[in-house]
Amino acid sequence: MRSGLEPIKKVAGTIKDHLWGILNAVALEVSNGPAESLNSRIKMIKVRNRGFRNKGRFANATTSTLEG
Repeated sequence: MRSGLEPIKKVAGTIKDHLWGILNAVALEVSNGPAESLNSRIKMIKVRNRGFRNKGRFANATTSTLEG
């Protein structure tokens, strides 16, 4: 690379590593919005309930909230 600046080299390397994924996302017009929305809802459940006694209760709260 021609740039002598390390941050520019790092960005260029990241773009080069992910180029096919970037091009596919643009060409196919896909978004990770639905996945981010689901993640946000799960995080909201965790914050609202301030912890669960076990994983089963968390799973029940998550599935019941997401279904409704």
